Amino acid sequence: MWHMILRGLLGLLFLGLAVSPGSAQSKLKGRTGGGAFFRIVVPTDWNGDLILFNHGLKLTVGPNPSLGPLSEIQLAEGFAVAASSFQQIGWALFKTKNDLQHLYSKFVSRFGTPNRVWVIGESLGGIVAAQVIEEASIGNVVAAYNYCGAVGGSRNWDIAIDLRLVYDAVCGEVPGAFIPGGAEGLPARSSLTDMDIAFAVNACTGVLTPPGLRTPEQTERLARILAETNIPVNFLVNDMVFATVVMSDLVHDRGKLGNIGTRNDTVTYDDPVIDATIERISPNPGAENRLERHYTPSGKIGKVKIVDIHTDKDGLVVVENESEYASTVPARNLTTAIVVEDVPTHCGFSDPEVVAGWESLRAWVGGAPQPTATSIQGMCQALSPVFPGPCRFDPNFIVPDMDTRVPPR
Repeated sequence: MWHMILRGLLGLLFLGLAVSPGSAQSKLKGRTGGGAFFRIVVPTDWNGDLILFNHGLKLTVGPNPSLGPLSEIQLAEGFAVAASSFQQIGWALFKTKNDLQHLYSKFVSRFGTPNRVWVIGESLGGIVAAQVIEEASIGNVVAAYNYCGAVGGSRNWDIAIDLRLVYDAVCGEVPGAFIPGGAEGLPARSSLTDMDIAFAVNACTGVLTPPGLRTPEQTERLARILAETNIPVNFLVNDMVFATVVMSDLVHDRGKLGNIGTRNDTVTYDDPVIDATIERISPNPGAENRLERHYTPSGKIGKVKIVDIHTDKDGLVVVENESEYASTVPARNLTTAIVVEDVPTHCGFSDPEVVAGWESLRAWVGGAPQPTATSIQGMCQALSPVFPGPCRFDPNFIVPDMDTRVPPR
């Protein structure tokens, strides 16, 4: 199977198709009735299948949504590819089901009903993919491919609220480190920028300062925060932006929660000082339920085949998302493969790693046996003549339980 796929990809490159957007004959873009921007590309020799690509979290909405890093290969393989910008910024799960249904309707009205639908999710797009598989009406969905996906859904907000309130407990009284808002993120209509947040975090921890120039107090505070939250040091600022800016949008947008939907009132923290001093939050019941519904996977996926890949040290969308998802989805429908990296990244895959996951899924849908982490690693190595880069899937990697990363609520 690997050699057949390899020959096919070599043929595409030889013909210039895998790197040439000119192979696409029909293009359509615009806005849906819901207001989201969309983009559709159908190749000359359309195979009858449609791929819906779902992008990661964004704080702005604009035209020309990305079709994803695999789109040129997929178009050359005969797939039509489409994407929506989503109506909402940030945690967009409150309207993404409608966004994808609008996009699918646009496709059908112009090009006809596809034979099969494939769903791809990157980062936030992973939980979007999980949601649309389970709840949206988008035709004959046969497969999904997620990489670095937030497939644990609303559980990711447990990580965010812990970080934010741990930060306040450790840094709230440090000159220059105070960030307003607490559990609601930033106050509504706050003028603080991402840079302001970075400066505040650095004032407390020295995280943006060379280690040798940090004060002993900064070093101690940084160590306490990292130990309690299990966040890689190079992700601390980015994660604080998520826990403040994106949390604020989630809480204050009445099209989302309109109130605090997270909690830590039942959590026991490892650091006794933090545990004794941290602010305790109980959620608004309606907001808590609304966050749970938008979205926590149910595992009701029918016969859809899913391949998920993740990096082991991801500090933004933690690898434990995969164990959370695997606890709901039948093992016969889900293959998970983990890349072990030297330095923590978010979506830091090599080209052959991403292609190997996709081609493994394509072979599975085509009748091959369900792939494993071992076979995906082998596929990656077989693709190295076409797509240079490392192949780091570890078949022996066991994804930790989410409860070992963040205390359950």
